[in-house]
Amino acid sequence: MTPRLDAVGLVVSDMAASLAFYRRLGLDFAEGAESAPHVEAVLPGGPRVLFDTEETIRSFDPGWTRPEGGDRVGLAFLCDSPAEVDRVYEELVAAGHRGHLKPWDAFWGQRYAIVLDPDGAGVSLFADAEPAASSA
Repeated sequence: MTPRLDAVGLVVSDMAASLAFYRRLGLDFAEGAESAPHVEAVLPGGPRVLFDTEETIRSFDPGWTRPEGGDRVGLAFLCDSPAEVDRVYEELVAAGHRGHLKPWDAFWGQRYAIVLDPDGAGVSLFADAEPAASSA
């Protein structure tokens, strides 16, 4: 059997804050999951996003330390339109989350923005740019 990517794991310092952030991006978590040491969200098609508290990670890896510096893994959320990128970014910032890069029209043809999750990890929001109106 060939291994297949099944899940992406995130280590979080505050489970409740992290779940509130990712719920705003459409992930679904069980009621009361905020107090659990490990939480999973199943994505369409079956892959999962796993959330573990720092304490959980240290329970089996006592030498683990919180990473410092830049992001090593980033999550990116596809939005339906450039306007949705702008709306979701503004909603997250208005809810108290830190914006990192305000929405812009990227040279690769997408509307793009980056907001920081409660642990400071960059989370991208993107959508294909609206096609230019044709002049007939």
